[in-house]
Amino acid sequence: MSADGRPVGILGANSATGTPAAVSGGSSQPILAGAVAAVVGFASTFAVVLAGLRGVGASPSQAASGLFAVCAVMAVASAGLSLRTRMPILLAWSTPGAALLVGAGPVSGGYAAAVGAFMVCGALLALAGLWGALGKAIARIPIPVASAMLAGVLLPLCLAPVRAAVDIPAAAGPVIATWALLSVLARRWAVPGALLAAIFVVVAFEPLEAGPTGALPVLDGVVPSLSVGALLGVALPLFVVTMASQNVPGMGVLVANGYRPPLRPILATTGGTTVLGAPFGVFAVNLAAITAALVAGPEAHPDPARRWVAAVASGATYLVLGLSAGLATALVTSAPDGLIEAVAGLALLGALGGSLSAALEAPEHREPAVVTFVVSASAITTFGLSSAFWGLAAGLTLMGLQRVRAVRPPRAAEGSAAAEAPAAPASPA
Repeated sequence: MSADGRPVGILGANSATGTPAAVSGGSSQPILAGAVAAVVGFASTFAVVLAGLRGVGASPSQAASGLFAVCAVMAVASAGLSLRTRMPILLAWSTPGAALLVGAGPVSGGYAAAVGAFMVCGALLALAGLWGALGKAIARIPIPVASAMLAGVLLPLCLAPVRAAVDIPAAAGPVIATWALLSVLARRWAVPGALLAAIFVVVAFEPLEAGPTGALPVLDGVVPSLSVGALLGVALPLFVVTMASQNVPGMGVLVANGYRPPLRPILATTGGTTVLGAPFGVFAVNLAAITAALVAGPEAHPDPARRWVAAVASGATYLVLGLSAGLATALVTSAPDGLIEAVAGLALLGALGGSLSAALEAPEHREPAVVTFVVSASAITTFGLSSAFWGLAAGLTLMGLQRVRAVRPPRAAEGSAAAEAPAAPASPA
């Protein structure tokens, strides 16, 4: 829809030319495209989700519950929004948010406090859609600072492949080699291929242990609690990262393909589902960004009016894949220490490169961005607040001081020049 509420590009008209869109391809094309998008998205980053939940204190069964629950709510919400708008609105978990949880580590108050932070993050997401002032406030956070915070959060996890290559070369070597080869030959399948290599390594050398999760996941609810450290160190950075790194580019993908979806109900839905699913491990639901291109572009269907089917099919596939959360958790539990983290790090290298590029692009903001990056990557925890919070605070503070300095020097210079100028000769009386 356009800003005035009129449909754009979804009623058989080409949004760029205004002419009827050519309709070709079988009815199975959007279904297949949606299934591929879900498989790529799930296989590429589910390890990050499990690592993030375990990082903030979830047990194996709670982590499996979270992976299944987030897949379930993504499936239902994607189908609902796509059917309502007849647009390919695909939701996803916040991969940068999951990486942030890895860096945050155990929070004050335990996993229950982390769950409380998830709920607050969801409430903020919904509020950003319902209250325009909050959305505008987030939009005012400078892109270099937000990108630098994300890059700092991602860096420790992206170093995992390097550490694994040294610590467990026999296990990590085939995984890294598979990823490197597929990055050249079939980039989309590089991370899923690395995951398959990791599964082969685990099955070949380590027997899978189902542990407390079993083959199928079971929803494992937790009564949330609130703590200042979790709210400032987890909920706030998680909200900022999710908005800046997922919802904004996700909306950009839709717009680039000729769609104008209503943002308010999308944010209200993603925030509401996050709040409802948080007790079961749902940490952040948002617009898909990378996989959104697979369901919103011509690959899904030549007719833009039929691509919403791909988003519904992708959601249904996510629901099926979510049933494997127990086995996925068993894989993570049985793998050699550092192997699954290495796969996760490989999956996030692209996001790290993009974040660093955006953070350092503007020379005038480079110093605050570097400070934000360094502090966020330090993995410090002070006063119960994670390094992501301190990185964001440090970068914004330095940028604010630079702006004050940029305003004052011209006035000071004028005063100095006036003081040093020779006095004008007195006019004769």
